[in-house]
Amino acid sequence: MHYLAMKKENIVMDKSYAFALRIIKSYKYLCAERKEFVLSKQLLRSGTAIGALIKEAEHAQSMADFINKMNIALKEANETEYWLMLLHESDYFEEKVFTSMEGDCKELIRLLISIVKSSKETGDKK
Repeated sequence: MHYLAMKKENIVMDKSYAFALRIIKSYKYLCAERKEFVLSKQLLRSGTAIGALIKEAEHAQSMADFINKMNIALKEANETEYWLMLLHESDYFEEKVFTSMEGDCKELIRLLISIVKSSKETGDKK
């Protein structure tokens, strides 16, 4: 059964999971078709770490632990955007592919910023 069909709705988790799948497919393409192995490995690592950290945060031990994991996911998303830009500027990604993937990455960044900010505000009120 498909992962997204098995669980309740969690927008940031769903988007990060779908993004990770795109990252994996991009990695496979870059290695097989473009013979690029270094930058693509960095992209694979950071791009799949986003969702893994968000998944970890689901069972955080405290609000501070939750915020920490989401902050690290945000850092991984920022790093992923960097690798996407490098791959684009070095002509490994076509404009259309880059624009789509960068848009997804920026959306994850915005969501994570919002989650971290609202979680900090909630934590400050306690």
